[in-house]
Amino acid sequence: MSVAVKDWLSAARLRTLPLALSSIIMGGFLAEKFGNFNATIFVLACSTTILLQVLSNFANDYGDTQNGADKADRVGPARAVQSGKISPQQMFRGIISLGVCSLISGILLVYISFGGFTQLFWTFLGIGLFCILAAYTYTAGKKPYGYMGFGDISVFIFFGLVGVVGSYFLYSKSFNPQIIWPAISCGALATGVLNINNLRDINSDKTAGKITIPVRIGRKNTIIYHWAILLVAIASTLIFVGSIENVKPYYYFSFALIIVNGVQVSKSSNPDPYLKTLALTSLAYVLLLGFSIN
Repeated sequence: MSVAVKDWLSAARLRTLPLALSSIIMGGFLAEKFGNFNATIFVLACSTTILLQVLSNFANDYGDTQNGADKADRVGPARAVQSGKISPQQMFRGIISLGVCSLISGILLVYISFGGFTQLFWTFLGIGLFCILAAYTYTAGKKPYGYMGFGDISVFIFFGLVGVVGSYFLYSKSFNPQIIWPAISCGALATGVLNINNLRDINSDKTAGKITIPVRIGRKNTIIYHWAILLVAIASTLIFVGSIENVKPYYYFSFALIIVNGVQVSKSSNPDPYLKTLALTSLAYVLLLGFSIN
């Protein structure tokens, strides 16, 4: 059975890419602020991130269907494997292909960044391999950690600390403690997107035995948790901009967008539309903060 290109594109969930790239763009803005930006590193970091995100989306499609979380009555976009448009075997081959492409792109990235097979090259290559493994085992494999409530901390780490701090290190070859704060903000906003996704799927996840944060604490407490995530993003930003000089006020506009999302999610019985808006808000936040500090 051949698969139409549109079905692969649908399974790739291209709408998730702005969120995935937000932390990489933030790392680039920070590198520019502190005088370390390199366009080649930026392009390779973006390509590696895109490949890893699509790999994760394929693995999520594959794993959730295999584990029973995606069924015909699920809320949200249809899944390729569950709907029969892509067979499990084809999707698994797609995952393997993306894993290889991610590895090649990542090797080029760290080789160019560190100028050869240095100790830092091997360290970051190890981090890259761990990222590939984490992308697959989130919902696929025998014991997917996304089914045990660890998805939020994983997203916070990979979309925040690894994405921002890691990409900044590729430019500067050094650690700047100031960048922890925007990394926390990016990670918090990405976690908020996952939280909306899990709030939307709370009933189907509970039936499938997928123990997400909303399944554990219920809808009311999940709304409180969502507000806490958003406020952490705002507070971390304020701490960061207070630690540097010559900051323009553009970033304040992102605070309004973040607060609006909290209100919308709190009042809606179907939070699905606000998943996309928070993902785009995360990108807007990065752009506004980036232009504020440069």
